[in-house]
Amino acid sequence: MSNERVKIALYSLQLSETDLVFLADLVLELERIGYTLSVEAEFASSLAPHLPSTHFTVFTSAAELKKMKADLMLSIGGDGTMLRAATFIGDSELPLIGVNLGRLGFLATLQRENVVEALERFSSGNYRVEERSLLQAQLKGESGAFGKIDYALNEVAVSRKDTTSMITIETWLDGVYLTTYWADGLLIATPTGSTGYSLSCGGPVVSPHSSSLVVTPVAPHHLNARPLIIEDRTEIRLKVDSREPQHLVSLDSRISTVENGQELCIRKAPFVLKLVVFEEDHFFQTLREKLLWGEDKRN
Repeated sequence: MSNERVKIALYSLQLSETDLVFLADLVLELERIGYTLSVEAEFASSLAPHLPSTHFTVFTSAAELKKMKADLMLSIGGDGTMLRAATFIGDSELPLIGVNLGRLGFLATLQRENVVEALERFSSGNYRVEERSLLQAQLKGESGAFGKIDYALNEVAVSRKDTTSMITIETWLDGVYLTTYWADGLLIATPTGSTGYSLSCGGPVVSPHSSSLVVTPVAPHHLNARPLIIEDRTEIRLKVDSREPQHLVSLDSRISTVENGQELCIRKAPFVLKLVVFEEDHFFQTLREKLLWGEDKRN
């Protein structure tokens, strides 16, 4: 496809003035080349003082983004920004590229100086798509408890609220009782999320194409409570109790308050997120370079 036919959706969170100047210049450059642009509304407002004039359209919701039938979403910021961008994409199967303006950039691997080149490669079809699984969370008997965005790319987590005491998390896998965790919380992570919060809690790194999920307790008060890898077809049911009447459920960075005793059901979402990657991009290379995997001065 030629540049003139490529429609790009742009998304970012709060950025520094320096970043906004760079992005305003990028928007003008992309429009000059011939790309059709649509920018998320709050991001567009941040860009406005730095743009004398522009021709892009604006979207405010996943529904509006779906209607514009974009070819690609460009997420600009870091991994957290990509998690937010995924909430706009939903089940639309819109491919996503992450540009890293942050610190680590494990998901957002594209550097700012390579954006135009990467888009040219996308336009010429010189890329591949990696499908990443997501999790869907529901409260038993309550449809829409987490709103329209009831899915997560990294993990679904339950954690304590308004207390320093542990909570208990009764856990069932496919209807079979596993255990009751005494801990600060419990994570159900996707392979993509295995390098995030779960890793910080002692969970394993899982290759992103593995058909698995990771159950990782947060600060468990058991010597024998270890992270567990399960099939991604497994239905997970959790029920929390604590000294306080409520606990927290987070889907990536989106947090909800839930009454104790309510049953939380977590399963693999019926759709995937499509990440655009290029020939030189590889998970194991990113693992080595960004997380210093096996770093040893003898190598």
